[in-house]
Amino acid sequence: MNNMRIVSVRNSYDVKVKRCCASCQHKCIKNDGTRFCALKMTVVEQKFKCKQWLMSDGMKNAGKGGGVVRLIGTTEVIINQ
Repeated sequence: MNNMRIVSVRNSYDVKVKRCCASCQHKCIKNDGTRFCALKMTVVEQKFKCKQWLMSDGMKNAGKGGGVVRLIGTTEVIINQ
């Protein structure tokens, strides 16, 4: 299953999203930075692909606009749309 090529899909704002673990709703990241799938409870790579893929909320809203970019650890706004 992991040897298939990565397919792109478009969200409702016409932004291309790669269909892989990196953009999946089920992706979790442990404190040590290890990526794992919450459904399968297994360690996965960024480009891992499976049939249970579901677009994450962040990817669903990509291209919507109206976001705010802040400095990490502060409330200072860098970009405000």
